[in-house]
Amino acid sequence: MIHQSLRLILIGLLFLLSNSYLAAQTNTQQGTQGAEGVQGSGMTQERAIQELQKRGYTPQQIQQLQQQYQNQLESGKSSPVESNYDPEEATEREVPDAEETSSIDENLARGERLPQYERIYGQDLFARGNLTFAPNMNMPTPRNYVLGPGDEILIDIWGNSELNLRYKIVPDGHITVPGLGRLQLSGLTVEQAESRIRKEFASIYSDLDTPQPGTFLAISVGNVRTIKVNVMGEVARPGTYTLSSFASAFHALYAAGGINRIGSLRNIRVFRDGKTVATIDVYDYLMKGDNSADISLRDGDIVKVDPYGILAQITGEVKRPMWYEMLEHETLDDLIRYAGNFSSKAYTENLTLHRKDDNANVAFTVNFTQYPYFHLKNGDQVRVEPILSLFTNVVEIEGAVFRPGEYAISDRLKTVRDLVSIAQGTTGDAFLQRALLYRLNPDLTYSLIAVDLAAILEGSIPDIELVNNDRLVVPSVLHLDTDASVYIGGEVKSPGSYPYAESMKLQDVILRAGGFKEGSSTARIDVYRRIKDPQSTTVSEKSSLAYSFSLNEGLSIADSDFLLEPFDQIVVRRSPGYEEQQNVTITGEVLFGGQYAKLQKDERLSSLVERAGGLTPYAYIKGARLTRRLTETEQQQAREALKLKLEADITKKEDTASLQEQLAQVDLSSRPVGIDLEKALKNPGGPDDIVLRDGDILRIPEFESTVRISGGVLYPNTVTFKKNKKLDYYIKQAGGYSRLAQKRNPYVVYMNGQVASGRWARIEPGCEIIVPERPEREPMSLQGILGLSSSLATIALVITNLLK
Repeated sequence: MIHQSLRLILIGLLFLLSNSYLAAQTNTQQGTQGAEGVQGSGMTQERAIQELQKRGYTPQQIQQLQQQYQNQLESGKSSPVESNYDPEEATEREVPDAEETSSIDENLARGERLPQYERIYGQDLFARGNLTFAPNMNMPTPRNYVLGPGDEILIDIWGNSELNLRYKIVPDGHITVPGLGRLQLSGLTVEQAESRIRKEFASIYSDLDTPQPGTFLAISVGNVRTIKVNVMGEVARPGTYTLSSFASAFHALYAAGGINRIGSLRNIRVFRDGKTVATIDVYDYLMKGDNSADISLRDGDIVKVDPYGILAQITGEVKRPMWYEMLEHETLDDLIRYAGNFSSKAYTENLTLHRKDDNANVAFTVNFTQYPYFHLKNGDQVRVEPILSLFTNVVEIEGAVFRPGEYAISDRLKTVRDLVSIAQGTTGDAFLQRALLYRLNPDLTYSLIAVDLAAILEGSIPDIELVNNDRLVVPSVLHLDTDASVYIGGEVKSPGSYPYAESMKLQDVILRAGGFKEGSSTARIDVYRRIKDPQSTTVSEKSSLAYSFSLNEGLSIADSDFLLEPFDQIVVRRSPGYEEQQNVTITGEVLFGGQYAKLQKDERLSSLVERAGGLTPYAYIKGARLTRRLTETEQQQAREALKLKLEADITKKEDTASLQEQLAQVDLSSRPVGIDLEKALKNPGGPDDIVLRDGDILRIPEFESTVRISGGVLYPNTVTFKKNKKLDYYIKQAGGYSRLAQKRNPYVVYMNGQVASGRWARIEPGCEIIVPERPEREPMSLQGILGLSSSLATIALVITNLLK
């Protein structure tokens, strides 16, 4: 029966969960479809909100949709007014054919996150916020601007007659002037419209159109109309856009978010009345600054971006390594020109080109004479290598000369002596008996020639003729002795290693180290010297030599002829007669509390109380408490012990994340020390009169007549101290033991920091009674009960069989 009931409960829970999940899924799908339908219907925002409310959307959901729509508007450069853009269809159009799918297209999707050489030149031109291509609305209307419905015409008449007229071209293309009737202006340029209006107004103003006019007329365009332009093909957001009538094709591309990852920059066409009126090559604009093909658009124009045809990459030693879109008739020479031509380090004799063939990759080595005739294919990759780092006429000298560096072989420089001479000669530390000449072999390995430079310079041996890439190294005596130094440590201001100098003395190094510290000893300064015997053939029994000195006034020593040697170690000892002040603090019920410096190393509690003027009449001497500051070593030990304890207490894996937080919450800088000040004052110098340590704080409280009970009791409480009352009395004052209380293990913490355990511990004023608690056990689950019952039944069956 139990198993059957459990099965029914589980089936019911699963049924409820599955219904909730299906309902949530259905609501989510319906909400998404409903929101998309309202957003794509073209209705106003107020009408859309009403429609969403009718469909059951909550105010929170509507607000979330409004926020998403606002984010989309802010992220885009312009929003389509009447967009025919279908996201699913656009996604399909943006996916290239299988033969076009390559690493090139994959990289294009990452945009500006790619390094420069993996990006397509010019593709992000229309996606930059600081380059909008928006028309300038504050300039005079161009004379070739074609008027249309919606344009506002301003007619200014001055001279013998003055008149200002303002008309708007109506949808059928005319304006109506009182006394003249309708004037058809749609389709005329500003210049043509002015001529026609002048001719009509001449019938009213007789001196308007005469050889010597007295009345003058001019027209201009006020508020220009808007046009609707379709941007199609491989752009980020295809659709219909409402733009200014001054807008050009570039502005329309910018409004559509720019060219997408497979769009062409070299074949952008503008259609008008079913005919191609312009073909735009963006590279003409980028490379030459020629925007003549960027024509002004008219209402109903179509800007279409085709997919790219040929993409070729050039990397290496060119000024602008990138992918470039190429036309079919363009060659490798054009690609190099687009990349800004070669850099100064480029090897231009031959180029390596990799091409993806039908079945495999093919490599070409193209000579510079073929650059203007070598046509490129989609996916070609060209690598421009740098010239070799080797020189044809260079030798080098380094080391102990005044002007080390590279020099050219010439009539002035042919031999080793010439090279040393042109380097301004050798320095004083040069080791001339053996210089090193490194010579490059034909197999690009080096051979070494030992040179007696002193003999060559004296002319006692023949000079050595140099060849290309020779390198002469003149060693230094100081370098041969390695980087010699001396070390000083101990009680000096700036201990460390200092460069060794000839005739260096002990006093010199002490001055370099900033002089002595306050606690230094001049009575003993030790110098340790390493053992050096290059001719030795046996192991020395000593590991170092030691010298001890004492300094007099003026940093003079008795052995004034003692000179330091390289790698000597100097140690300035601490003076045994130097002692920094050690401070202790006494607070509470004493006459003169505060901080006191220890007068003796073994100063004790009784001495400190005496120096503080003694106790006040209100002092509770049994409650005196001492707090001791821990040293860094003691703090580290306490931290490790606490960490082990906390790790042992943690049983759940997810609780381990709070281990560091628990450690941080515990103050390990000090700890209480249990004392009995009453005994210490009665027996000064005795075992209870402990020795104080730097940083100790002695607190002497007033008498406190309460007892606190906490831990495993029903009502943790603070009650009045009753003389001669035992622990059980105070437990009853806290409601008795709790269910988890460990009744046999209570303990008492006294005000002075001492602790007593057991049911018979004495109770004193101000103490705290703490009753430990057992950890809460988790109740056995139904599954555990069933398992235990099954085990017991099995055991009972086994025992029954054995008895039979």
